[in-house]
Amino acid sequence: MTRTLLSTRVLLVCAALGVATGLLGGVAGAITPVVIAAAPWAYGLVLGSHVLPGIIAQQVFRLPLVALTTHVLAALVASAVNPAWIGRFLGTALLFGAIQEGVAALTRYRSWGAWRFFAAALVIGVLVAVVVFFAANLGKLPAWAQIAYLVIALAGPVVWTAAGLGVGESLRRAGVARGVRAG
Repeated sequence: MTRTLLSTRVLLVCAALGVATGLLGGVAGAITPVVIAAAPWAYGLVLGSHVLPGIIAQQVFRLPLVALTTHVLAALVASAVNPAWIGRFLGTALLFGAIQEGVAALTRYRSWGAWRFFAAALVIGVLVAVVVFFAANLGKLPAWAQIAYLVIALAGPVVWTAAGLGVGESLRRAGVARGVRAG
């Protein structure tokens, strides 16, 4: 009998997490145009919510590929809620999932301290802050709004990561990962 990297149990939990966080992602996508029009400096809080699928999955299982798997499933659910954003949802899922998996891979999937999750959040925050700043031409905003944007763009993924760690740890304590072992 061959053993798969992600068991059926793990995949089912990743799917459930993907549905829950994908619904949130769909709502985030729906309010994005309003936030960009009314308060573009606050966009980091909205975009930061997209770190949740991988953070929760990694905190629950502490296995390779759960972040990326859960992100892609969440993106598909978010796309069902807001089909116009399918490309953005999938691109964000692949980028954020790859960063979260990459940081975990750097520690050979052996270090699961909160610092590791927050390191991934900061990498995501910096990358998103720079890309969105130029893509949305936020340089035209007043200096206070540019500073607020940069601070919130960095803080958004960190705040959502803290929330995701709390949810993931609660699920772990509830026994969701019981009986699941790393490869």
